[in-house]
Amino acid sequence: MFPKINPTNTSAWKKLKAHFLTHGSVHMREHFEEDTNRFQNFSIEFEDILFDFSKNRINQRTIELLGELAQECKLDEAIQALFSGEKINVTEDRAVLHTAVRNFSSEAIFVDEENVTPLIFKERKRIKEFCEQIHTGAWKGATGKKITNIVNIGVGGSDLGPAMVTEALKPYQLENIHTYFISNIDVSNLEEVLEKIEFEETLFIVASKTFTTQETISNANTLKRLFLASDFSNNEIKNHFIAVTGNKSAAEDFGIPNENCFKIWDWVCGRFSLWGSIGISTALTIGYDRYEELLKGAESVDRHFKNEQFDQNIPALMGLLSIWYINFHKTNSEAVLPYNHLLSKFTPYLQQASMESNGKSVDRNGDFINYQTGVVTWGDVGTNGQHSFHQLLHQGTQFIPCDFIINLKSKKEYQDHQNKLICNAIAQSEALMKGRTHEELKDSPNFLKNYKTFYGNKPSNTLLVKELSPYNLGALLALYEHKYFVQGVIWNVFSFDQWGVELGKELSKSKLDVLNNEQTHENSYASTSELLLKSQQSLKNI
Repeated sequence: MFPKINPTNTSAWKKLKAHFLTHGSVHMREHFEEDTNRFQNFSIEFEDILFDFSKNRINQRTIELLGELAQECKLDEAIQALFSGEKINVTEDRAVLHTAVRNFSSEAIFVDEENVTPLIFKERKRIKEFCEQIHTGAWKGATGKKITNIVNIGVGGSDLGPAMVTEALKPYQLENIHTYFISNIDVSNLEEVLEKIEFEETLFIVASKTFTTQETISNANTLKRLFLASDFSNNEIKNHFIAVTGNKSAAEDFGIPNENCFKIWDWVCGRFSLWGSIGISTALTIGYDRYEELLKGAESVDRHFKNEQFDQNIPALMGLLSIWYINFHKTNSEAVLPYNHLLSKFTPYLQQASMESNGKSVDRNGDFINYQTGVVTWGDVGTNGQHSFHQLLHQGTQFIPCDFIINLKSKKEYQDHQNKLICNAIAQSEALMKGRTHEELKDSPNFLKNYKTFYGNKPSNTLLVKELSPYNLGALLALYEHKYFVQGVIWNVFSFDQWGVELGKELSKSKLDVLNNEQTHENSYASTSELLLKSQQSLKNI
């Protein structure tokens, strides 16, 4: 049974509150001066990734108490429930098995008494065979031309994950494959892609679990209309459209035959669905074998998360350190700073994984929460941030823990650039930690000393990654996924539903009827009625 424990009632929480009062503000300079082995004591190597958490406001006692908190909140039981197929998404009565779709062992995993492992293997084989058909040219467009353009039509988890991974793995992109993503209902996104493709060489992937998502189906219907208006027939839709969905009948009504449909199971949460058939756009872009490497990298972290003790467990520590800052230091945001331009979509992906999962105010007992949950996740790539928001990180009044993600290897001819990038990232983490005192500014005029002082003591983790390969990217993503799971367990929230997105969707439907002049809007809120009226009047004049 998935645990339902209010963390504030545990003895570890009370001990952490007392520990914070005596040790929470101790400057990290002191920690490093007192412990010459601090880096060795507070870093973990896992395959090609080094996790350095020595630049945190912690000592060994902090880690022990956070471990006690994890034990009292029964994190070990929650991890077991996650991997075993227990229906831990209670409000939707679903298991949560994104880990299963990246599992390569033959271990049986049961959902409603059915072993789903053979189903996963079968679907993975279908993806592999389909990729081979596209890449060899055995699958052709309606005019006999080879498919060279892949257009993924989705939103949320059906877009963010595959778009991020495809961007990150650009160096592995196959020759003569060009991949595009349409997610926004704003027609600018659609037009931008249409300018770059020819229908006869394009495969459209309609990615929607329900096949009813407004943004996705609106974009898909528009593309279908344009396709048919370009002298293609309904019978030729099958050459250019496939679906990734759990609603085959709706896809068939659209014109996509069953054999062109790839499966999404309801026990794969949308925001973590890139590991299953939603990842088909990535597999088509980088090749199936490399796509499997991505899955296997994540699978390796799954084993690490399941089997390691909490004090040597990277995602467990990431989650627990975050709890330490959010609930005891009262931070409201975390910055994720990848020093690799190809990871430009990495932090937006994590925003959904973090904020949609744990932005909750009701606990697993159905009670409203009186402690902080969730945090604003944000950031940017490379040295760009150093010339914009790093000023606030260093000298602002906000307390913002940071993660620095650094890959070491670059193309040989550009390693000098990479070395500068590495040194910039490491220097930033050191500057945040140590700061700069008045005494260190002895050559500065007195009136400038306060302006040039950095208090420091700003915490950060550093993840050194040997190279940004498919395998290592998979591992990196799984580390963060499990971090957010750990947070949710400790906060006693259901991390895998998202009821908060529903109300806006529901209200939008009635507004569309008004805007289309189909009915009068009856709303007691003047702002809503007037905004719709003004929009309606303006549209009549266009």
